Amino acid sequence: MAARDPLLGLAREASRGDADAMGRLLAAVGPAVHRVARTILGVSNAEACDAAQESLVAFATSLERFRGDSGVLHYACRVALNVSISARRRAAATGSTLAAFRDEAPGSAGAASCSDDELIARRRRDTVRALLDTLPEPQAEALALRFVLDYSLREVADATGVSENTVRSRLRLAKEALQRRIARDPLMTDLLRDTA
Repeated sequence: MAARDPLLGLAREASRGDADAMGRLLAAVGPAVHRVARTILGVSNAEACDAAQESLVAFATSLERFRGDSGVLHYACRVALNVSISARRRAAATGSTLAAFRDEAPGSAGAASCSDDELIARRRRDTVRALLDTLPEPQAEALALRFVLDYSLREVADATGVSENTVRSRLRLAKEALQRRIARDPLMTDLLRDTA
């Protein structure tokens, strides 16, 4: 028997207009929502804070439609993932540069205090974020749910409303597209090469 979701009762109260319950629910899911936004958009990106706030609003307004098919926290993180990916796509469409999404701007005090390994890890995260922008939205969403939020194939299927086979197909297509993109760029190949 699956464990009862400790946030489910609070979510139901909040969806019925209980302002106190909504406040407690948003406080409970807020840290995870912020973590997702920072993961997709970058730690020092001002857009991450805006995306987290937008995610919390979207989560709160969608509670009436929440059926309880997944955990409340799981649902809030999925909303945050979609909002954050959309924010990246909007920024790309308006001509914002990747530098806006970096964990630390090159030459900043934070970047200067990092070890070489930390800088390489940050560059890898920046590269993966940029690669997500190049994928069709269903593939990017499946890839981010699976590898950023660590959802199982079943959880990705449930969250996106498709079959596990469709999820597998989207992941395969995403990986193939990313491999082709990486193969065309020697710098990216070097950056993403496993150093272990």
